[in-house]
Amino acid sequence: MSGGATAQPGTRLAPRPASRSALRSGAVRHQLFLPADLSEKLEALARRPGVTKSSILAEALAAWFDREAVSDLDARFAPRLDRMSRQQARIERNSQIGIEVLALFVRYMLAAVPPAAEGDAAARAEGRARFDAFTMKVAEAFARGAGSFGVEIAP
Repeated sequence: MSGGATAQPGTRLAPRPASRSALRSGAVRHQLFLPADLSEKLEALARRPGVTKSSILAEALAAWFDREAVSDLDARFAPRLDRMSRQQARIERNSQIGIEVLALFVRYMLAAVPPAAEGDAAARAEGRARFDAFTMKVAEAFARGAGSFGVEIAP
């Protein structure tokens, strides 16, 4: 790309608008150097109808910046997401263990303990007392933050 301004060695030229149409679109003119092979490829692409060197370079830079932004986000959030995935897998595993233990316990209790008779008030009262004791033990475990198997329970 050629520019119309020249500068003395050691002075710096500020970017300037390229044309009236560029002024309207907010574009800024830049001068840059490209390797010969890239320059040839740019020229070949710009020969197509409706395509300019500026549009090609603008799209290429936008794609490069987008890729860098995604890479930055991956680097920033990937470790957290990995840790959260491991925690969720542990929670799912522990939940499945709890469900299986409960299912086996219920199956055992239904098979081993005969139901209380309708008129047996003493057996029903004993059942309510045991259930109340059971719920109190669960509440105490949650209050302590430690389960029966040494697993930490979050309140």
